[in-house]
Amino acid sequence: MKALTMNSLLRPVRISSVLLAALLALAGCSVAPTYDRPSVDTPAAFKEAGPQHGQDGSQWKTAQPAEDITRGEWWKIFGDDSLNALEERAQHANFDLKAAAARLGQARALTRDARSSYLPQVDAGIGATRQRPSPASQGLAADADTRPSTLYRAQLGVSYEVDLFGRVSSSVDAATADAQRSEALFHSVLLALQADVAQQYFQVRELDAALELYRGTVELRGQSLKLVQRRFDEGDISEVDVARAKSELASAQSEAFGIARQRATAEHALAILLGSTPAEFSLPARPLSRITLDVPAGLPSTLLERRPDIAAAERAMAAANARVGVARSAFFPSLNLTGGLGYESAQLGDLFNWSSRTFLLGPLVGTALSMPLFDGGRRQAGVDRARASYEEQVATYRGTVLNAFREVEDNLANLRILGDQNRAQDEAVAASARAAKLSHVQYREGSVSYFGVIDADRTVLQQQRVSVQLDGERARSTVNLIRALGGGWGPVPAAAPETRLSQANSTN
Repeated sequence: MKALTMNSLLRPVRISSVLLAALLALAGCSVAPTYDRPSVDTPAAFKEAGPQHGQDGSQWKTAQPAEDITRGEWWKIFGDDSLNALEERAQHANFDLKAAAARLGQARALTRDARSSYLPQVDAGIGATRQRPSPASQGLAADADTRPSTLYRAQLGVSYEVDLFGRVSSSVDAATADAQRSEALFHSVLLALQADVAQQYFQVRELDAALELYRGTVELRGQSLKLVQRRFDEGDISEVDVARAKSELASAQSEAFGIARQRATAEHALAILLGSTPAEFSLPARPLSRITLDVPAGLPSTLLERRPDIAAAERAMAAANARVGVARSAFFPSLNLTGGLGYESAQLGDLFNWSSRTFLLGPLVGTALSMPLFDGGRRQAGVDRARASYEEQVATYRGTVLNAFREVEDNLANLRILGDQNRAQDEAVAASARAAKLSHVQYREGSVSYFGVIDADRTVLQQQRVSVQLDGERARSTVNLIRALGGGWGPVPAAAPETRLSQANSTN
């Protein structure tokens, strides 16, 4: 009978032990859906890429399939020391890049915060409680006198959530993917900054070339005014030609001032990209020379490896997929193991005596194993929301890929057509310059009026201005193509992402 009684007493403990062992065996069983990157339609080749883009021997290399591959210092292919210095300066001082670095730091901290759930949480506390128990709680009569007492406690508390169905691991996966997304966005901001600096630099250089062109025009029209004035003084022509010559000179001077105004504005914008005030930055004038670089486009499939915005969109999908697992885990039991170890005493002086030691296993309030049975559809709504968020990220990812293909095709078409347009424009400039030279000769001989000379000079200036604009557009389109391709992979090694992050933070 005694043995039977002992077995009866131990049976709940055995059942609890078996149940606990079964639950612990379930730890790590994730209910998150398996993540597979959605497929996208990728063309075999770029439509606007000519055969020259597929040749080997270029100073660019094919991208390797890695999101965090080191980008090359692609701007050095332009061979411009001033541009190289500006790019280096921007990467150390630009505030948008510093903000992106700070966001990356936040995401990495959140990842560490999520990973901390893998480990037990330990805290310490000391305090006192004063209470007066009711007579009923002490088994006394209703009118019995119970005295208030003070209880001092000093203890360590331990809590740990057993990851039964992958809630913790799914949260860590989501935070990790978010951090990787932030790193890809940091690379995207960095690439955008590099491209913006190069484009703004070429904009300033284009305006320098236009300003030099107008200054030459002002000088030429000043010489023409002297010639017309001398012929008028000699009585060979009327005052109308003098007035026209003065008008053309003043018009060229006004347009030169307009170009100078645009140049100042462009220089100020470049200063902001460099993290400087316009008053602290000045770029010496140097006209833009024609850029004839041949940038290989490679295969469309490599674009999925190169573009940091595509990598960011893909990591956002992975994070959304992991959060579906977090939402699903709410349908399953959760197990929280808690305990406390320390001292308690009715007298403060006896608190740390060996006889005052105490411990507690299990929650003070509530239960260790819990599972909600009815919540009015809240958990299902959470799963539906997580799935819808994942579908949104899938659509965003595919849209990002399509937009990347469009940007590459646009800039390939721009460069291809600009090459033909440059050749046609060079012929137009040469022909107009020849016509203007003949008009000046004929005017000196008196065979044509000054109106013909003015018209010929205007045509030359217009054609030269268009040529300068095309050179600037070609330079910017080259930069845009490199940006659309996700940056270059040249022989010059670039700083690692961690190095760039530390550099951006070091100047805060």
